[in-house]
Amino acid sequence: MSKPNMVRIEIEGMSCAGCAGRAERALQGVTGVSDVSVNFAAGTAQMVLDGGDLHDVTSALKAANYPAREAAITLAVSGMSCASCVGRAEAALQGVPGVLEASVNLATQTAQVHYLTGTTTPGALARALTEAGYPARPADGTGDDQAARRQAEIDHARQMTLIAAALSLPVFVIEMGSHFIPGMRGWVDATIGRETSWLLQFVLTTLVLIWPGRQFFTKGIPALLKAAPDMNSLVALGTSAAWAFSTLALFAPALLPESTRAVYFEAAAVIVTLILLGRWLEARAKGRTGAAIQKLIGLQPKTARVERKGEIIDLAIDEVAVGDIVHVRPGEQIAVDGEVTKGASYVDESMISGEPVPVEKTIGAEVIGGTINGEGALAFRTTKVGRDTVLARIIDMVEQAQGAKLPIQALADKVVRIFVPVVIALALLTVATWFAFGPTPALTYALVAGVSVLIIACPCAMGLATPTSIMVGTGRAAELGVLFRKGDALQQLDEARVVAFDKTGTLTKGHPTVTRIELAKGFEHDTVLRLVAAVEGKSEHPIARAIEAAAKGMDLPEVTTFTAISGYGLQACVEGRDMLVGAERLMTREDVAIDGFAGVVEDLTAKGQTPVFAAIDGQLAAVLAVADPVKPTSRAVVKQLHAQGLKVAMITGDTAATAQAIATELGIDHIEAEVLPDGKVAAISGLRERFGPVAFVGDGINDAPALAEADIGLAVGTGTDVAIEAADIVLMSGDLAGVVNALHLSRQVMRNIRQNLFWAFAYNAALIPVAAGALYPVTGMMLSPMLAAGAMALSSVFVLSNALRLRGIRPAMQSAADEPRAA
Repeated sequence: MSKPNMVRIEIEGMSCAGCAGRAERALQGVTGVSDVSVNFAAGTAQMVLDGGDLHDVTSALKAANYPAREAAITLAVSGMSCASCVGRAEAALQGVPGVLEASVNLATQTAQVHYLTGTTTPGALARALTEAGYPARPADGTGDDQAARRQAEIDHARQMTLIAAALSLPVFVIEMGSHFIPGMRGWVDATIGRETSWLLQFVLTTLVLIWPGRQFFTKGIPALLKAAPDMNSLVALGTSAAWAFSTLALFAPALLPESTRAVYFEAAAVIVTLILLGRWLEARAKGRTGAAIQKLIGLQPKTARVERKGEIIDLAIDEVAVGDIVHVRPGEQIAVDGEVTKGASYVDESMISGEPVPVEKTIGAEVIGGTINGEGALAFRTTKVGRDTVLARIIDMVEQAQGAKLPIQALADKVVRIFVPVVIALALLTVATWFAFGPTPALTYALVAGVSVLIIACPCAMGLATPTSIMVGTGRAAELGVLFRKGDALQQLDEARVVAFDKTGTLTKGHPTVTRIELAKGFEHDTVLRLVAAVEGKSEHPIARAIEAAAKGMDLPEVTTFTAISGYGLQACVEGRDMLVGAERLMTREDVAIDGFAGVVEDLTAKGQTPVFAAIDGQLAAVLAVADPVKPTSRAVVKQLHAQGLKVAMITGDTAATAQAIATELGIDHIEAEVLPDGKVAAISGLRERFGPVAFVGDGINDAPALAEADIGLAVGTGTDVAIEAADIVLMSGDLAGVVNALHLSRQVMRNIRQNLFWAFAYNAALIPVAAGALYPVTGMMLSPMLAAGAMALSSVFVLSNALRLRGIRPAMQSAADEPRAA
C-alpha cells in the first residue's frame, strides 16, 4: 500500500467562496483523496493522497471549471550517454510528486517536465536527476516564479480596470450628468441627440462587457448552466439584464410601455468597472497577505561557494550535495544547513528564530541556510539540502498552515453553499414584487431593484474573511519565530484553558550540573564518580551529560553490559562491578537500602535539586545532587499566562518534593510529579477533565505522545525532530516567551477573523433588503446598482485591509535575548 502524502496545488478560476466550495467538493469526489481544504484567498488546495492519482485530481478540477495550475520547465542535463540513461532519467523525474509528464532528449541533453505548481519546484526536479546520477539544473529563463505570477495578475487586473474605466467614463458623464448638471440634458439633445447619445452608450457599454467584463460571462454563464451559480453569475445576470433592457429601449422601443423607455447602460458599465476595481484592490491586498512567505522564500540563496577537487567554485544551490564543503565569507549568506568544520564567527539567525542576538559558531556547531554570517570566515560540511533544510521546512510548515481551514469557517462555508442560489431567488422575487405592486413605471423599479440585489450580494467578503487572516497571521508568526504547523492550531490555542509544561529542557535550561556528592561509608569520591560517569556515558539523558562533565579529565572505564530501564534509571557492569544509577524508585525496585540518606534527599528536594542514586554491587554508594536551573524567562512566562486567565501546570518525572520546589519558585498552579514517560498522556487527559482544553509545551522524544495527545502541542524548537513533528506549533528560538507570543498571535488572529465574518454577514444581511427597496416607502429612494457594485467591492477591500493589520502585530513578550544586558 502506498504511503499517504500531503499534496498542495494551485487552482485557477476561483472568484468567490462559492467557487472554493465547489472545487473542494470536486476534489472530495476523487478516489484516494481525503482531508481536502481549498483556500480561496491563496488560490490553493491541500489534500492527502492515499493511492489517488494526480491525473484524476486535475481531471476533476477541469470538469468543475477550476483547473489546477500547471507549469513546464526545461532542465539542462549532463552525464547521459545512451538510451537507457534516458529511461532512468525519465523514471527519476516521474517519481517526483506532482510531475504529470517528463520527456528527456539525449541529443540536446535536456529534459522537458510538465508538473503541477505548488507540488514541487524546479530545484527539486533538478535535484532528483542529480541524485539519479545525471547532474541537472534549470535552464535559464524557465521555472515557476510565484511572485512574478502574482504581480502579473495584479498588472492584468489593473489594465482591465483602467480600460473599463476609460470606456465607462463617457457613458457615466452623458447619462448621469444629465441628472445633476442643469441644462446638460437639453445640450445633449440639441447637439448629438438623445438617440445618438444612447447609441454611443450602447457601443461603449458593449465594449466594456465583451472586453474587460468578458471574464464574468465566460465563467458565470457556464456555472449557471451547470446549476452551480457563483459570483460571476450574479454579475453576468445583473449587467446583462441592465444591458438587455436598455438595448430593447434603444432598438425596439415599441415593445416597452412609453413610461419605461429609459436606458441603464451606465449601470452595466459602471458595475463592471467598480467590481474590476475591487478585484484589482483585492489582488494587491492578497499579494501582501503572502508577503511573509515570499520573504522566507527570498531568504533562500541562489548560489554557494563549494570546494570541489581542491578548488572553490560558485555553484547553483540546486547542485550542492550533502557532504560538500561550503565556504562562507564575512557578511555572506549561508547557503544550506551544515556543520562547521573550520573557522569561527557569529551568525545572525533572526530571520529563522526571531532572536535578534547573533549566535556564536565554532567547529562542530550547526549552521542554518538563509542566515547571515558575521565578521568571521567559516567552512562547513553540508548536512541537509533542498526541501530537507530548516528554511525549506519552515516554508513548507507556513504554506500548510496558510492553506488550512479553521472550524470557525464551517459556518461561512455552509452559508456560501446556498447563498448565490438564494440571492438569485430573492432577485426574482424582488422583480416580481415591484412589477406587481410598485408605482409607475413598475418595470423600471423592478429592474433597478433586481439588479441591485444581484450585485450587492456577491459573497466575496465571506470567502476572504477567514483565509486572509490565517495567511497574514501565520506569516507574521513565522517572522516572530512561532511556526503554526497546522492552521487550525490558531483556533485551538485560543480555546486553551490550561498550559502544561514539561520541566527538563522546557522550563529549565536542560543543561544540569552536579552540585554535590554525598558518599556512603567506605566509598571514595573519585572511584564512585568515575564508575557512575562511565555508566551515564551510555545514556541520552541531560543528567548524564552533567555527571560526565563532573568527571571531565578522568579516565573512564569500559562498560561491558548496559540496560536503560525507562522511568527508573540505568543498570550496567563496569570493571566487573554491578552498577545501578537512577531514581529512588530504582533502588526500591532492586531492594537497595537508602535509609541513611533520608535527610540528604529531603534537603536536596526542598531546594529543587534532583537526587541521583548510585549503587555498587547491591550497596548504596552515593547520592549525587543535580540542579537544572530554570530558564530566565520561565517565571515571567508563568506570570503572563496567569494574567491572561490561564491555569499553568507542570508535568515531570521528578519527585513531588523537587517538583514542588520548582513550582513554588515559578508560581505554577498544578503539579503532576513522578510521571513516567508513558504516563504523560494520562496526565494530559486528567488536566483536560479538570480544567478544559490543554496546551502542552515540551521538547524531548518522550514528550511526543503528550504533544500529540494535548488539544494543542507546542514544541520548543531547540528540541528533537520527533517532538517538533508531533506538535501543532513550533517555537523556533527555544525561548518560552514564544508561548506567550503564540497565544497572543492566536487571540489576535481569531479576533480579526470574527471581525471579518461579522462584517461579511452583517453587510449582506443589512444591504440586501436595502437593495431590494425596503427603504423606498420611507425615503422614496432606491439604491442605485452602481452604488451596490461599489459597496460590494468595498466590503471585500475592507475585509482584506482588516486582515493586513495583523502584519503589525508586536511580540507580547520579549525573549531573554532581547532584554537589556548590564554593561
